[in-house]
Amino acid sequence: MISRFAGETNGATAIEYSMVAAGIAGVVVAAVYALGSAIDTNFYGALVSAWR
Repeated sequence: MISRFAGETNGATAIEYSMVAAGIAGVVVAAVYALGSAIDTNFYGALVSAWR
């Protein structure tokens, strides 16, 4: 039974795609976290100075 289960490759592609999607999502979250505060500070500072 285990050898039959190990030989199955039907679900492998779906698992690989989900792992790639999770990796991309992780990169996006890390980029937003790293750049978010800098963009927020610069954009908010420019917005406040424009309104004054």
